[in-house]
Amino acid sequence: MASASPPSLLPASAPNAEEDEESHREVYEQLRQLVSTYPTVPSGFDTAPYHRHPDGWYTSLPAMVSVMVAQRHFTARDTDIIIATFPKCGTTWLKALLFATVHRDGGGVEDDAALAQLRARNPHELVPFLEIQVYVRDRVPDLSSLPAPRLLATHIPRPSLPASIAASGCKVVYICRDPKDCLVSLWHFHDAQRPEPRGDVGEEFRLFCDGVSPVGSYWDHVLAYWRWHVERPGQVLFMTYEELSADTLGQLRRLAEFVGRPFTGEERAARVDEAIVKACSFESLAGAEVNRSGTVELMEEPMRNAEFFRRGVVGGWPNYLSLEMATRIDEITESKFKGSGLVLPTMMTM
Repeated sequence: MASASPPSLLPASAPNAEEDEESHREVYEQLRQLVSTYPTVPSGFDTAPYHRHPDGWYTSLPAMVSVMVAQRHFTARDTDIIIATFPKCGTTWLKALLFATVHRDGGGVEDDAALAQLRARNPHELVPFLEIQVYVRDRVPDLSSLPAPRLLATHIPRPSLPASIAASGCKVVYICRDPKDCLVSLWHFHDAQRPEPRGDVGEEFRLFCDGVSPVGSYWDHVLAYWRWHVERPGQVLFMTYEELSADTLGQLRRLAEFVGRPFTGEERAARVDEAIVKACSFESLAGAEVNRSGTVELMEEPMRNAEFFRRGVVGGWPNYLSLEMATRIDEITESKFKGSGLVLPTMMTM
């Protein structure tokens, strides 16, 4: 299962046949026209509003079109591994850990091919998003020739996932985070993309509490994947950013076991797992030249890799949220998750 030269899953180009290209453009255009008829709400950005999907969540028109193309055309395999997250909950870190684990060859920090890839390429290039990188630019790429296991990621809410993902039985790894830290990270990420940074979390807070975020309600997103995990724990692994931060090695071993690549006794003795933890640490990833100066294309636009590495800490929200804001988020969390069995680290530590 290990690979000496781990492949990128990013499609190299659109299909060669002109009639297929025209057909794909028509698919996108039809969906653009359909989504343009959906109800809209202000997004908090300075330009386009969010559109409301029939499943009840919000996002931008291009992203929603890409989600719908993926629903129609992505065919999952039982060997696929899908990372699912709400934005700004540890996606980049988890991508690096998964890629290094699945494609490790035991070569150590300096010689392991997967770790070499992580030093040369951003994790989003190695584990691309279905709706942000694969099904974009009017493309419907053929992924059937890609070798197993295909590593992919998504922010798509559970009700809107391509049906083939659940039907195939492929592995799904979900990670969530204290919603207060998630909100702060989301605000920083969005603020960095505005022509004029607002410097005030208030508007983002209001929208977040109302469920108006890039893929809708944080609480609905998390709860749907949690329930799927409870129903099918062999298919869906549920993790938290806080657990991963507190015991990265233990959680890495749990992840490796889940995806069918457990660390052997020999690998543990050689500290292969520890090498992956170190190579995928915030400091290592943020310090890589590719992540200091490179870019990655998301939703057809280049984005600086450095924007994915702000702080990576747990519990940084008191620096940005008032006591009233934090209390409001905790109250929503308690209300939404009541009776589900899901407990997140939302206790305030001001």
